[in-house]
Amino acid sequence: MSGERILVVDDDSDIREIISLYLEKEGYDVLTASDGNQALKHAFSSKPDLIILDMMLPGLDGIEVCQEIRKKLVTPILFLSCKSTPNDKSIGLIAGGDDYMSKPFETMELIARVKAHLRRNRMLDIGHNLNKDIGIINYPGLIIDLSSHSVVSNNNEVTLSPREFQLLTLLAQSPNVVFSNEELFQTLWGTESYGDYRTVMVHISNIRKKIEQDAKNPIFIQTIKGVGYRFTAG
Repeated sequence: MSGERILVVDDDSDIREIISLYLEKEGYDVLTASDGNQALKHAFSSKPDLIILDMMLPGLDGIEVCQEIRKKLVTPILFLSCKSTPNDKSIGLIAGGDDYMSKPFETMELIARVKAHLRRNRMLDIGHNLNKDIGIINYPGLIIDLSSHSVVSNNNEVTLSPREFQLLTLLAQSPNVVFSNEELFQTLWGTESYGDYRTVMVHISNIRKKIEQDAKNPIFIQTIKGVGYRFTAG
């Protein structure tokens, strides 16, 4: 049994119950919340390993909850929403979400994505432990500490989501190498997320807003039109 803890946030009790039953069957410890305030309370007190978060909540909505969580935690967040347009998905990712599924959803697909995100986080943690002595990526104006999962840009510490951190690290470890959207997506999200390469673009945009002095004229992460992205030394 995994012992990992997952917070399920949805105002629909039937959805909470169904997701909880499937997660518990897989061996996860499940917490539930029916509104935004309960979600924040559980997130900060229990520090779950992953959060499944409905976007449409009474009181604080899912976007506001995600933004508050991102001020303190880098926990992976998987949004659920009855809206399914590309713009709705972008809003969730820009707010700090790591993934997005539309309602109604296939329960087994949801479980597969949960497992994929947790597996990638475990791999990241192992990488941190192996690189405690040498895990510093240092460029003028940018320091990435692999052991503490921290980033300092222009002398200011910035908070990245787990996927943002992984994406930045991947690029920064191979300066001047051009990565296609497909390569980045397959490396960080794998096949579980069904090939929505727009996810890469949104995460790149989020990272730029946090590490670049001018996100519209980036120094570190440059777009190679028609190909993908590359990291430069600044």
